[in-house]
Amino acid sequence: MTMATRVRFAPSPTGRIHIGNARTAVLNWLFARKTGGEFLLRLDDTDTARSTEAFARGIEEDLTWLGLQPDTVFRQSDRLARYDEAADQLRAAGRLYACYETPDELERKRKRQLARGLPPVYDRSALELSAEERASLEAEGRRPHWRFLLDDRRVEWDDHIRGHQSFAFDSLSDPVLVRHDGSYLYTLPSVVDDIDKSVTHVIRGEDHVTNTAVQIQLFEALGAKAPEFAHHSLLLGAEGQGLSKRTGALSIESLREAGIEPMAIVTLAAMLGTSETVQPHADMAELVASFDLAKLSRAPVRFDEAELKALNARLIHGLPYRAVADRLATLGVGGGEPFWLAVRGNLATVAEAADWWRVVTGPVEPDIDEPDFIAEAARLLPHEPWGADTWRDWTNGVKAATGRKGKALFMPLRRAITGLDHGPELAGLLPLIGRDRVLERLGSKQ
Repeated sequence: MTMATRVRFAPSPTGRIHIGNARTAVLNWLFARKTGGEFLLRLDDTDTARSTEAFARGIEEDLTWLGLQPDTVFRQSDRLARYDEAADQLRAAGRLYACYETPDELERKRKRQLARGLPPVYDRSALELSAEERASLEAEGRRPHWRFLLDDRRVEWDDHIRGHQSFAFDSLSDPVLVRHDGSYLYTLPSVVDDIDKSVTHVIRGEDHVTNTAVQIQLFEALGAKAPEFAHHSLLLGAEGQGLSKRTGALSIESLREAGIEPMAIVTLAAMLGTSETVQPHADMAELVASFDLAKLSRAPVRFDEAELKALNARLIHGLPYRAVADRLATLGVGGGEPFWLAVRGNLATVAEAADWWRVVTGPVEPDIDEPDFIAEAARLLPHEPWGADTWRDWTNGVKAATGRKGKALFMPLRRAITGLDHGPELAGLLPLIGRDRVLERLGSKQ
């Protein structure tokens, strides 16, 4: 019987997620949906000093807004007793051992090894301590931290993105799994959760490759089979810098506040690092259908906020009225579908529609520098009812009467009616503005 696919996204609630975190979530969610599996959200909240409930709620809100609803949500802070069991299992197997060095002592060891031209690897001297020596150290008030005893062998796996991976441990210290205060570092809880939740694939950033090599040994030490792995390249900022949620840079929250559509973020996150041309997608099903981890490159990927904004605008230009009707109502924008179809091609965000609704309803300060021409245009303004052909019929009449054409014909009328020299086609706006307002802006009393 084939095990159902299960993946997880595991942020720490020490800040809001940014575009780099979101990309990991997107890749996991798309993989789960493509394979008919489940997408788990694991909140890594064992860092009690920095984790907050507000950040935890914020992460869930961001994922929901992006359309990446998890099938299951759980918190590591609820599973501490289970991690204790796993640690005891490792101690009993001789794979977790107590160390008593202070940070200063470890740093002095590291410097001595570097001075001798040796890799700064922990020397495992704690393994040589007798029971009496350990008791003496604890009598001094020292509390041990606990290291995982690595097997001195090569670990290999076939990565879904990076291909075959082979890792030797001769330059790596036995990792600390439990701090001196009894709290857990990332490594052990992550493995225990993946075992207990039957995670089949771990899709995460390439900065975890070393963690993966260690964790494969840890899975084996706990008597479990490791999941399959895929390590995607990291996103770099426009200047080549890394992204950090601690700075708030490019957080999903800030992008949302800036008017970026969730599908613009999801689309770009899914397609960055592939050879495919980034095209707007308004439907998750389209992204799921085309998703394949094998399309992702190993090369670092540069995230350009300008590219996201351009994609956002292209997405908006194709949105049907039904997709934005509720938001337009919240913004106080009327005009229904005719207004939306008239203005959407000029919007970078949906919120900008409110600016054009103010142009429709006024007040507007007309920009008139050719009063005689504008007066003649006002005289020729058709009577209502107005429709899609009114602008064309009117400007044809003004053209015939004045001999004007092109920019010389259209620009003075646009400036007088809207107060601007740019904007949506007036063929769509004119019926919404209405004859009385147009005449008022043209300065006519008729």
